[in-house]
Amino acid sequence: MSGPVFEITKGAGFDAAHSLPDGPRPEYRRLHGHSFRVEATLRGEGQGPLGWVADLGALEEALARLAAELDHGHLNEQPGLENPTLERLCLHFADKLHGEFPTLKRVVVSRPTVGESCALEL
Repeated sequence: MSGPVFEITKGAGFDAAHSLPDGPRPEYRRLHGHSFRVEATLRGEGQGPLGWVADLGALEEALARLAAELDHGHLNEQPGLENPTLERLCLHFADKLHGEFPTLKRVVVSRPTVGESCALEL
């Protein structure tokens, strides 16, 4: 990269239930729910006549679609999320977004109400 490098970020929220079957505490193993937030960051040089990294509207639509697939559901029932830790949720979103957004640099999944988050750097 020879020009200025930018990072752009968009986020979406969803509510879902889960349990951690292998969790070290009984409360983790019981079915419970959280409000989640996912953020995706794209990194790159400004491109084209607009000089932007990517269309933020397209990223917003993709995140909203993926969040809607999980919203008000049971995360453990999703393929690949049988043990839905924050780390596995980061991987889930990264896998789904990377094909459409090859400049994906970071995915953060958080549970804001309990002050927890996980960041995946790509």
